[in-house]
Amino acid sequence: QTQLVESGGGLVQAGDSLRLSCAVVGRTFNMYSMAWFRQAPGKEREFVASITYKNSNTRYADSVKGRFTISRENTVYLQMNSLKPEDTAVYYCAASREIDVATNDEDFYDYWGQGTQVTVAS
Repeated sequence: QTQLVESGGGLVQAGDSLRLSCAVVGRTFNMYSMAWFRQAPGKEREFVASITYKNSNTRYADSVKGRFTISRENTVYLQMNSLKPEDTAVYYCAASREIDVATNDEDFYDYWGQGTQVTVAS
């Protein structure tokens, strides 16, 4: 059974940094596009960043451009700098086993992690 396991969340102050990690456990095939989404209390889940398998092409939400960086080796990372209170959310890792496009459409992703909480205090 393939699972995505996130780690690295926590409570930080505004302006601080965090790095989230997403490990693919139990896979027997390559994951293609991978992404991070987030969901704040009372809001819908929203796209944060995505990265392809080939060429590591990336895509970012406007709200995080210049502050967040997505990267991948065997694990996918989300480096979050200059964090703001509005970044507070549960962050989810997602992966596609068929599509290799840096898409922001969650319908393209086949696997989802359980989420990791990021709280940014003002």
